[in-house]
Amino acid sequence: MPTEALSITTEAGHALEGSLELPTGLVRGAALFAHCFTCTKNSKAAVTVARALAQEGIATLRFDFTGLGGSEGEFGRAGFATDVSDLVDAARKLVERFGGPILMVGHSLGGAAVLAAADDLGSDHVAAIATIGAPSDVPHVLENIDGDLEAVRAGEDTTVTIGGREFSLSKEFLDKVESADLLAEVARIRKPLMFLHSPTDQIVGIEHASALFQAAKHPKSFVSLEGADHLLVKEADARFAATVIAGWAQRYLPLRDDWPMPEDGVVVKTGHGKFGTEVHTKAHRFIADEPRGYGGDDTGPTPYDLLNAALGTCTAMTMKMYADRKKWPLDGVTVEVRHERQHADECDHVEAMEQGKQLQALHRTITIEGAGLEEDQRAKLIEIADKCPVHRTLEGELHVHTERSG
Repeated sequence: MPTEALSITTEAGHALEGSLELPTGLVRGAALFAHCFTCTKNSKAAVTVARALAQEGIATLRFDFTGLGGSEGEFGRAGFATDVSDLVDAARKLVERFGGPILMVGHSLGGAAVLAAADDLGSDHVAAIATIGAPSDVPHVLENIDGDLEAVRAGEDTTVTIGGREFSLSKEFLDKVESADLLAEVARIRKPLMFLHSPTDQIVGIEHASALFQAAKHPKSFVSLEGADHLLVKEADARFAATVIAGWAQRYLPLRDDWPMPEDGVVVKTGHGKFGTEVHTKAHRFIADEPRGYGGDDTGPTPYDLLNAALGTCTAMTMKMYADRKKWPLDGVTVEVRHERQHADECDHVEAMEQGKQLQALHRTITIEGAGLEEDQRAKLIEIADKCPVHRTLEGELHVHTERSG
């Protein structure tokens, strides 16, 4: 997915480093992702979930909290309240760019932070909130700290270890963590909530999800991430969580779509990737792209895939329609189509071509399924395949007329 570097300046004057994952096509909404305790925006869950949401048309910002990753400030003096403040500043940046309200997503302590930030942001900025493996009490994170916390509370210069990394914490950090009353915050939220949690989470137990769910008001949902670990190390687990969140958010996130469906034909519009292009028909929309080997993001079929598909689908539909009308025992049709650019090298009628034109070809292989079909019926179906409308269009005298609008 296209990724844009983004900097957020906090009220405290610190610059937070962010990465904005953009849809290949149009942006239909925006989301903010908050990473886990001492993680960064480049954690497995942050990257996978943010990019999966972007594939659903939701531009998603992942960023480093104060003092972590590439962000300025001192992590050891920040604490939970600073994380919440960072989220508020980042969310306002998203709303300023894409409009609001936005989806808030948080992983582990980041989940607790988005819940706490909802009240500060206000209802106009928050559409819905989803958490992944979030604790129900913020002081729970202190259990993951190895070191003399009493010395920290006494104001001594003490180094502690969190997740194998050394940090110098302040008494202010502990005070901010221990003063947070998350369940009271959750009880005040009047936005749709979704809690995703693994029943086998060894770091934040499933009882935390139960407590959050009980404190929350409807509409609220719970999704079990069975088999997943706390950090969502397996990409499949992270993608599953993102897919569920994106599908659920469609109900609550007012998708910005000021580009109407055409009454006739198709409309295409360039997106954020190098080649990514959104295609709208009268009733459907999808992405066309190029493979990564050609510099694309591989988020959709290529233009020639679509050309091949046009012939293949029309062929299959026409054959099936004819067989149904004749009440023949056709079980199915499989059509394979490939495009050949230099067909002139393999044929002997190049002389009949108009000078300067390139001779190309579409090769179609048709498999007819149906044990009860007679041989003459199979032959007739192949004959009918050559009469499908797209086939006739491609082999007919086709002109392309181009007009400029604007």
